[in-house]
Formats: sequence, structure tokens, C-alpha cells
Amino acid sequence: QVQLVESGGGVVQAGGSLRLSCAASGRTLTYLRMGWFRQAPGKEREFVAEISWGGTTLYTDSVKGRFTISRDNAKNMVFLQMNTLQAEDTAIYYCAVSSGSLRRGIQYWGQGTQVTVSS
Repeated sequence: QVQLVESGGGVVQAGGSLRLSCAASGRTLTYLRMGWFRQAPGKEREFVAEISWGGTTLYTDSVKGRFTISRDNAKNMVFLQMNTLQAEDTAIYYCAVSSGSLRRGIQYWGQGTQVTVSS
């Protein structure tokens, strides 16, 4: 079992930045993929970014060039640096872990952290 705890959300003005963190505990995350999803009000949860154990990254098109995902394998943590934030980025951001591609299925979810971008 893996427990995921997100932090770093908040309220920021458009054009600003936030850095989300997710700490995992419960078991080793060796070879597991970590990443982020988000869910805006009235919308379905959507994939944002993922990173493999070896550091290969994948992003949804709308965040490419603005968001950067990284991980610290020694600390069992994953991060999402979000720059040039836009009102459309407002959502609850969820940390996720899976043995395969996150877009094909999630084994563990965090509780989420709210990001609000004011225009």
C-alpha cells in the first residue's frame, strides 16, 4: 500500500508560479511511475504529467513549456513546478502512482491540493 500526500497548492495571480510536492510512503516506489492529474470544477479528471523511475517525462499539451515534473527517488517524492499559470489551470491537483503509464490506470491516488489562479 502507498500513501500519497500533496502540498504546495494555493492562490496565485495569473502569470505566477507554484510548486507542488507529493510525498509517498508505505512501500518503495522502485520502477513505479509518478505523476499528476487535475480536476477543474464541473470537468473530468485529466492527466497533467508523469515521470518514470529513470526520469523520462510526459506532459499534456496544454502545460508543455510551462510545467516541469521531477522526482527525488531517494526521498520518494515527486514535484510539479508550474510557471506562467493561467486561470484555466485552476483545479484540484492529484498525485498518482502506477506501475505502468498513468493514462492507462492508477494504482494509488493522493487526496489532492487546490490550485486557484486569479485573473
